[in-house]
Amino acid sequence: MTSPPQPRPRSSRSELAGIALVLGACACFSALDTTTKAVSPFVPLLMALWFRYAFQAVATTAIVLPWRGWGVLRTRHLPFQCLRGLLLLTSSLLAFLSLRYMPVGEFTAIVMMAPLAVTLLAATVLKEHVSAVRWTLVAGGFAGTLVIIRPGGESFSWAMLLPLGLVVSNAWFQVLTSRLARTEDPVTMHLYTGWVGTLLASLALPFVWTSLGSGWHWAGLCFMGLAATVGHFMLILAFRNASASTLTPYLYSQIGFAMLGGWLAFNHVPDGWSLLGMALIAACGAAGAWVTVRESRAPALQTAKA
Repeated sequence: MTSPPQPRPRSSRSELAGIALVLGACACFSALDTTTKAVSPFVPLLMALWFRYAFQAVATTAIVLPWRGWGVLRTRHLPFQCLRGLLLLTSSLLAFLSLRYMPVGEFTAIVMMAPLAVTLLAATVLKEHVSAVRWTLVAGGFAGTLVIIRPGGESFSWAMLLPLGLVVSNAWFQVLTSRLARTEDPVTMHLYTGWVGTLLASLALPFVWTSLGSGWHWAGLCFMGLAATVGHFMLILAFRNASASTLTPYLYSQIGFAMLGGWLAFNHVPDGWSLLGMALIAACGAAGAWVTVRESRAPALQTAKA
């Protein structure tokens, strides 16, 4: 039997462009987290959160509307778009809180547990089949998280559990994103996410607004918005140039960028146990991406052999 026609593969140049873009996005997100930690002692949390989303929403709209027109706002699933925006806002709030108490590198490593948490949700909530290999990788990633947090150790504090809440909200965000991406334009999703976060954060703004005494604080807020906006655009462009299975392992480079940012800005170097936990999370996450590729190719190979 003749095998079915396969989709035209992306060129190697396109794949390399996607990898370069995803590395740039990870650098931007690490710069965002590092700057957030730097300004958090001087700027009210909800004020910083509003500024980050408002900058992204306005900048994205100014770029997209002249290019795509008002039609880009059409969506078939407005309630789910709003829910997705709420989940990302919740994740950002927990991230801002976590970064007040945790080093950037350790925080980023725990957050990178989210793809493994998606596997857990797929099995328990969505009732999808999960292989024994995937369960092993989830267990390994969780073990890496425990090595970083070390409950009962001298360096442990309850604030270190905040990133785990972020992992849960981010995992739900990713599950909903994967469902919406089947019918929705990624640019439309990006626009709604920014504006939903901005509008919700605006409700608290009159109660938290504070005049900032230093121009450096305003510069920090502007840089946070710029880093978030550029990072998300680079991520969108990356996934247009290369497949998710190609790019996912490179997302874990954010841990390295975060460690670099923590060292440059705060002279912080993770201890040996934290480095071990980071390596375990990154290895399990990258292996999970490889298993995804392998499992997705298996049905296609069986069909070709039929």
